[in-house]
Amino acid sequence: MTNNANENASATSRRRVAVLGGGISGLAAAWRLSKIAPELDVVLWEKTGRVGGVIGSKKIDGFHLEASVDNFITTVPWALDLCKELGFENELTSTNNRYRRTFVVRKRRLFPLPDGFMTMAPTKLYPMATTPLLSPFGKLRCALELILPRRRSQDEESIAAFVTRRLGREAFERLVEPLVGGIYGGDASRLSLQATLPRFAEMERKDRSLIWSMKKSQKKAKRVKREEESGARYSFFLTLNCGMEELPRRLAERLEAENRARVELNREAVRLEKAPDGGWLLTDSTGKTERFDAVLCATPSDAAGELFRSVAPITSEVCAQTERTGTAIVHLAFRNEQVKRPVAGMGFVVPPSEGNGLLAGSFSSFKYPSRAPEGTTLLRIFVGGARSPDSLTIPESELTARVLAETRALLGVEGEPLMTDVARFPNAMPQYYLGRLDAIRRLREELAATPTLALAGNALEGVGLPACVKSGNDAADKIAADLGFAVEKSGR
Repeated sequence: MTNNANENASATSRRRVAVLGGGISGLAAAWRLSKIAPELDVVLWEKTGRVGGVIGSKKIDGFHLEASVDNFITTVPWALDLCKELGFENELTSTNNRYRRTFVVRKRRLFPLPDGFMTMAPTKLYPMATTPLLSPFGKLRCALELILPRRRSQDEESIAAFVTRRLGREAFERLVEPLVGGIYGGDASRLSLQATLPRFAEMERKDRSLIWSMKKSQKKAKRVKREEESGARYSFFLTLNCGMEELPRRLAERLEAENRARVELNREAVRLEKAPDGGWLLTDSTGKTERFDAVLCATPSDAAGELFRSVAPITSEVCAQTERTGTAIVHLAFRNEQVKRPVAGMGFVVPPSEGNGLLAGSFSSFKYPSRAPEGTTLLRIFVGGARSPDSLTIPESELTARVLAETRALLGVEGEPLMTDVARFPNAMPQYYLGRLDAIRRLREELAATPTLALAGNALEGVGLPACVKSGNDAADKIAADLGFAVEKSGR
């Protein structure tokens, strides 16, 4: 082992950095490192035969399918900035503004989400007063939010407790819980508000009422929009017309073609040790050991926990204790005439009270018209999470039949689908349950005190694509700073 390490060290005078994991966090980290310190020798290990992690795109019979993430939000800059750096400007596609509505399932019927309702707070009162999703008592209870006092305690609070306290039990169960479930796939009674959606806790702290705070933010947003009348503007959500898989593929291609980093597929790190000279010794699954000056880990949290066991025990414990759920995505395609109750919108969310195991669904052919041939409807249905974990283990035929039955009930679909496809991701979604803030604080303190070791990924502070890019950027900044390079923070 030591002989191999010495041979690697003498093979080059350039300082070597290992990036572990070829998902979007690891790739973004390698890209960022190559920009800050091009003189570093960056090597990325990915244990599978492809980069991208859960991100995947494919075409079947003219239908464009996204296996996991199908777009990214633009209210934060990190994913959009990365796309621009890679030359994707002409491939960026906005959601179809004609179909900006989202629906909520209630008693096997689809009802529009009240206009202006943003995750867990309304910005408009009239749509809340007229929605059939709430009873008169539920609407009155929501209106009381305007006069309720703010919470004094600074302790973590679950999303369920927060929303029930501010807007009432009915609004939580019929509006917020399905929206949150569609994002995180977790148990809202255990999900930490401060760790998942901290801006709402801050809104209460600063402005007392969520409704007033949202209306104030909306006015500010309109003012900013008027000030930005010139220049490129993007919608709330964007996708890549060429497929989201092109983002990690092009990243890896550019890293290698421009000699920014070396990407080694089918290489898994199984042991991490401190080297006698202060560097790091990484051993792969074949038993080969290499020495590196720094290590940036962007693997799933369970793998990171194993690697860090002897070198960062607190980080290892936090990673190992991170609860995760899995998600399955079922694509169904039909001729338009097969859908007897068509709904023109972006998609729908499903409350747990419906008891059908569905989390949410997207009308992909409305959302992005280029995703399906003319005259057809493409649906993207999410199942699994804490609500129906068996969706990750039952046979694909059984899962497809279950989802198809619910789709028939919701949309009046007749006949057999033109195409079906199933993608499953067991244990892919970390859950930010109560206590997460303290756990992450302890993790960050330990890593801050451990030079040349960093962690990135969706288990830290966000599960979306932009958050993963930012996580990779931040980890790269730490490694670069630890190695003595000047670092200018990325993004805003």
